[in-house]
Amino acid sequence: MSNNIDFENVSLTGLESSPVSKSLAGLRANESRYFKNKYNHDFAVSPATKSKDILDYVNNILLIERDILISSKPLETSNFIVENIKMTYIFYESGLSVNVMYSMNDPKKRAVGFKLSEGMEVPKELEKKFKFAKQKSKLAGIIRGSFFVIKGEY
Repeated sequence: MSNNIDFENVSLTGLESSPVSKSLAGLRANESRYFKNKYNHDFAVSPATKSKDILDYVNNILLIERDILISSKPLETSNFIVENIKMTYIFYESGLSVNVMYSMNDPKKRAVGFKLSEGMEVPKELEKKFKFAKQKSKLAGIIRGSFFVIKGEY
């Protein structure tokens, strides 16, 4: 059961257990607005409890590429293809969002992105491995983000 994310009326549904639920909901809505405006795609999420294959896919990439295991509880996932790019998202209880952008045509356009909701600390598993740049968002406040390029085939 997936739920389309409305970026005009930001909802906390599915994210209520997060201590930064309001800014995480804004971050999720920010992603929804981006995909609607750029690709005319409706961004939908599913409960992480029903997304074992998506969680395994992202966890495998993180572990193999950078020896990272996210300790926070996953709340929601999203998985779709736009313009031959497979996009996969996991939204975590801590306020972290991890996305995998995996071009099916161009190995140079494959990366993992991390976004931190306003009000959350940098997770211990990421703090010594990445520097985070700040970005302002009307929906999410201050978002801190970082990424790495995927070298392997998944």
